[in-house]
Amino acid sequence: MASFFSDFGLMWYLKELNKKEFMKFKEVLRQEIAESGLQHIPWNEVKKASREHLANLLVKHYEQKAWDVTFRIFQNINRKDLSERAAEEMAGHSKMYQAYLKNMLSHDWSRKFKIAIECFGNEDLTQDNCSRLWNLFVPKANEKPHTVLLIGMSGVGKTVFLAQLMRAWSEGLMFQNEFSYVFYLCCHEIKQLKTASLADLLSREWPRPSAPIAEIVSQPAKLLFIIDSLEGLNCDWSEPESELCDNWMQKCPVSILLSSLLRRKLLPESSLLITATPEAFEKLGDRIEYTVKNFVTGFNENSRRSCFQRVFQDEDTAQEVFTLVRENEQLYNICHVPSLCWMVATCLNDEVKRGGHLSAVCRCTTSVFAAYVLNLFIPQSAHYPSKKSQALLRGLCSVAAEGMWTDNFAFNQKDLEKNGVFHSDISTLLNMKILLKSRDSKNLYTFFHPSIQEFCAALFYLVNSHVDHPSKDVLCVETLLFTFLKKVRVQWIFLGSFIFGLLHKSEQAKLEAFFGYQLSQEVKQMLCQSLEKISADKELRKQIDDMKLFYCLFELEDDGFVTQVMTFLPQIKFVAKEYSDLIVAAYCLKNCSTLQNLSISTQDILWKENDPIYLRKLLLRWQDLCSVLGSSEQIQVLQVKDTYLDELAFLELYNHLKNPRCAPQTFQVNNVTLWYNQLFFELLTQNHNLHHLDLSLTCLSHSDVKLLYDALNQEECHIEELLLSGCQLSHDDCIIFASILISSKKLRHLNVSYNNLDKGMYLLSKALCHPDCVLKDLVLASCSLSKQCWNYLSDVLKRNKTLSHLDVSSNDLQDEGLKVLCQALSLPDSALKSLFLRRCLITSSGCQYLAEVLSSNQNLISLQVSNNKLEDAGVKLLCEAIKEPNCRLENLGLEACELTGASCEYLVSALSQNETLWAINLLKNALDLRGLAMLFEALNVHGCSPNVLGLQITIPDKETQELLIAEKEKNPYLAILSRV
Repeated sequence: MASFFSDFGLMWYLKELNKKEFMKFKEVLRQEIAESGLQHIPWNEVKKASREHLANLLVKHYEQKAWDVTFRIFQNINRKDLSERAAEEMAGHSKMYQAYLKNMLSHDWSRKFKIAIECFGNEDLTQDNCSRLWNLFVPKANEKPHTVLLIGMSGVGKTVFLAQLMRAWSEGLMFQNEFSYVFYLCCHEIKQLKTASLADLLSREWPRPSAPIAEIVSQPAKLLFIIDSLEGLNCDWSEPESELCDNWMQKCPVSILLSSLLRRKLLPESSLLITATPEAFEKLGDRIEYTVKNFVTGFNENSRRSCFQRVFQDEDTAQEVFTLVRENEQLYNICHVPSLCWMVATCLNDEVKRGGHLSAVCRCTTSVFAAYVLNLFIPQSAHYPSKKSQALLRGLCSVAAEGMWTDNFAFNQKDLEKNGVFHSDISTLLNMKILLKSRDSKNLYTFFHPSIQEFCAALFYLVNSHVDHPSKDVLCVETLLFTFLKKVRVQWIFLGSFIFGLLHKSEQAKLEAFFGYQLSQEVKQMLCQSLEKISADKELRKQIDDMKLFYCLFELEDDGFVTQVMTFLPQIKFVAKEYSDLIVAAYCLKNCSTLQNLSISTQDILWKENDPIYLRKLLLRWQDLCSVLGSSEQIQVLQVKDTYLDELAFLELYNHLKNPRCAPQTFQVNNVTLWYNQLFFELLTQNHNLHHLDLSLTCLSHSDVKLLYDALNQEECHIEELLLSGCQLSHDDCIIFASILISSKKLRHLNVSYNNLDKGMYLLSKALCHPDCVLKDLVLASCSLSKQCWNYLSDVLKRNKTLSHLDVSSNDLQDEGLKVLCQALSLPDSALKSLFLRRCLITSSGCQYLAEVLSSNQNLISLQVSNNKLEDAGVKLLCEAIKEPNCRLENLGLEACELTGASCEYLVSALSQNETLWAINLLKNALDLRGLAMLFEALNVHGCSPNVLGLQITIPDKETQELLIAEKEKNPYLAILSRV
């Protein structure tokens, strides 16, 4: 631990105190510790400490707060002059760092950020630019400190934006009162360190050998950390809290260090500005709380057109070529990235000069990359490459493939030579601009853009075999495909689709002409066989991103192959986030004749667009997508979710839904805007196959509920299951639902969870008690039910003889309400078979009521009481009841009930005398190894019956995991579902 603060240490300031003042300092420190709740420093140590030792103690115990404590004491002992002097010197360090950063951005910009000086260095920072930057950190109520997310594809301009912010701060144009220091941390660079402390990272950015780290972190609220290219570390940021670091001097893996900053374990008062690709943030999920989220969109249409004009120079040719690109949505879309826009324009300009066919080059994204890369290795005056150029490209592809598998995007000379790219070749590749010198080191090289590396890596698999690669990290094409489709590596944006694109006959012809021999078709066969495995492996199928697969098939553009692959996929679920997604999805789905389960989400694509011409194009693609509903007669489950439609888009969907050939048994419309609701509810009577209707998260007005009632009362309506969770229903709607429960002879399942129905429960309960009610399952989770509701439901349980499942989870039940329900459930003629009471504020005391039910009710076979504070005492009561001969319980949920290993003993005893219990959920409980061992031993005996015993547990450590594996081997009937 550092004992002094750089050039002007804490010890130095303590030496400014005379003996009397120093003793007074210690006395005041003692009072501070007692009165302000500071971490305790033993008085004996303080009393006998020298100035040097006391400085060490302050830094050791208070770290970045040591200066604050010292300043307060200086003022208390009338040495305000020392506080003022230290503050001035601290400000001096900040000003020095500001000047250094300004100089670096002005003169070393091209080396540091890989952008020519003229692109940014001389650009004036306008007031508008400053306002835009300032708005990222505008203080808002209860939103300090800030975490700002900046999202955009690689190369779209995020780093330029960061540099603008840093330059604005370094020139004193903004944030002068907000931030004393702004530090830039690039994930691609720092991952090379493997392990580091925060002090190490900040020292790398300091202009002098020794950085005043303790002084810098002494005021964390004055720090802004810019964390660039988060995807560079390829982490899931899900480390347990216990593994995170809260000490700026502690060395740890850089992923843990960054995670500690992002998750506010380390310097939680600091502000963060984080950039990453959309895929990286999608993988991040909700692990990081943020205050602002911004998208960097790159070039707009005018900027893209201007780029083409600069490359072509001839305005008419530029416009003609740009129009061709504009008509290809995928190609036009990648041109929002400035460097890729330049690449596309340059590639097409070269094709014009060579007399090539531009339409063939613009066939798809892969074809442009193929033309660009291959042409780099063929001189303008030649038709074919030299043998050396062929070998050089093979070597470069080998480098790229290894980099993709090792998450490496910057290569040293050793990396290149190992793959057949030698020192004499580097200058050639730099002149081609396919390689660039890395921005952080003259001895490292990167591809012109990460997508170029992805293309070369894909090409590797067509001209080489992974078994011949010098690195064992490079795996087979099947593993690559599944890794890509499961989005395991967020850096892989195009890799899988490039491989498929290169298998197109026109690209195969290009490659054969370039390399001088016919390429093997083995890769295409392997890909087809791999995709066939998806249909046979349910777990693998769940992990596949169908939109990623659609893009692969679209790049290949082989209708026969697509039709064959789509037969492997009777279930499709995809999210379309932009216009090109609609095009790609419609292409693949029109080749699918065996579709049984389809889930569509288009978010707000069809809602926010204001350009009428573009909207017409969107609607045409939406029409193509909807046409699948009428052409695929085997669809049994149809879901439209998270989709915001305008009136025209809704009518288009409606027209295809009313097609007699579209007759799913299950129809899910979740979080969807409904227009012409009367037309929509008419569909419920037109489709005689429809048995399951799920409108959860779709807002229903009172008039909508009336229309639903009318539809359900029609003889032609056969709906048995109705889900209306989170539909913003009110207690007034309960009048209508009460009528439905009495009049409907088909409705068996009703889910109205996550609606405020408290005041309507009397009417619902009255209907449930009616002899004409045939409902079997009722879900009332999170319905804001009050105390009186338990009396109503108790009456239902006494009188209703058809209701077999009741879920009142996430309501304020408590032990008192539980007692009321259990009185009804303890009656000998109680018909309920399944009771869900998750998150109901039940304690161990309430378990006595449940125990009475279990010991007397032979019908109850499933009880879920997870996320209640039952503790071991409550489980003991339940287990005693489970041992009773009348108990027929089969499934018991005890997740997150604050249990310890002692509960395992009670469960073991219960299992020894109960022959029906076969499934127990013990996830998220602190079960010790001894308790689990006892439980496993009992399960081995119990598991000898033909019934499979299911156990869900949380594995806290490696030792428990080893025990789990051993138990699975011992007992063939034991199905243990575990969660680490």
